Amino acid sequence: MGAARCSRLLPLLLPLLLPLLAAWGPRVSGGLRAPRRRWPVPYRRFDYRPKTDPYCQARYTFCPTGSAIPVMKEEDVIEVYRLQAPVWEFKYGDLLGHLKIMHDAVGFRSSLTGKNYTMEWYELFQLGNCTFPHLRPGIDAPFWCNQGAACFYEGIDDAHWKENGTLVLVTTISGTMFNEMAQWVKYDNETGIYYETWTVQASPDKQSTVWFDSYECSKFILRTYQKLADLGAVFKKIQTNYTSIILFSGEPIYLGNETSIFGPLGNKTLAAAIRDFYSPFKPHQSVREFFVDLVRIIDRVILNHQFYLFYNLEYWFLPMKFPYLKIIYEEVPLPVGSKESFGV
Repeated sequence: MGAARCSRLLPLLLPLLLPLLAAWGPRVSGGLRAPRRRWPVPYRRFDYRPKTDPYCQARYTFCPTGSAIPVMKEEDVIEVYRLQAPVWEFKYGDLLGHLKIMHDAVGFRSSLTGKNYTMEWYELFQLGNCTFPHLRPGIDAPFWCNQGAACFYEGIDDAHWKENGTLVLVTTISGTMFNEMAQWVKYDNETGIYYETWTVQASPDKQSTVWFDSYECSKFILRTYQKLADLGAVFKKIQTNYTSIILFSGEPIYLGNETSIFGPLGNKTLAAAIRDFYSPFKPHQSVREFFVDLVRIIDRVILNHQFYLFYNLEYWFLPMKFPYLKIIYEEVPLPVGSKESFGV
């Protein structure tokens, strides 16, 4: 059984623990400055999706009932539903819903056939593996199991979405529009392949600089809504909120990629620092080990203002600052049609 199967509880608790602990941390700013760059760093798309490494194993099978997106008749009228429920609702009920840690999806209902469908985008190997790497013996570079992908399947689990979340009609589209959206989903899924947990910005102020944008389930839904709007869909005027997990830092410093840091001619001091930083985020086998590593994380992130971010297959140093980390659940309005589409 691969190490990726082990429980990774600490990454799930970090968004809850660090904001509480940050109140006792020092509040400093400044530090090293990087050359001027384009912010936020554009999310990188790829020409194809690589095969996953057998070492990466999911505790819960990805998209177990998945199916191909059907071709709809042009004259069909398809209802589009906003779906949202607490993360891991199937296991913990509304526990994470109280903290507004939500998962998003989109539902469809064909008027001609009466069939319902669900579409979502999420991690192939669970959130912990997408957020932090594995440190494998004999391999210098951290090993990542961080792919995400779209999942389409027949049916909408009404109880799952309604009981602790949202299931609401947001627009109707034609069969033609649905088929065009399906072609876009294929492109989006084959080129946007890596899950990015964190949004990173300069401060909690809404006008502050965003250094990195996350790339997760809600962003896929936002892109899908925007694509439908660009195809002519008219959305209802209802409030739609989404979850973001935000790190706060000064201007990030680019460090390099796996080869330049961990390769034969790499920076051994930097490589050791990155491995040492990620070490406390490993799967834990005991309660004592968990709390020892939690203290190490607090020391690095809050007391020493350090965080190493892996984004676009490259490493960055984040000079962390108060309030360090925050979970927000804020409104992003439903789109209107535009030629300038949201990440499409």
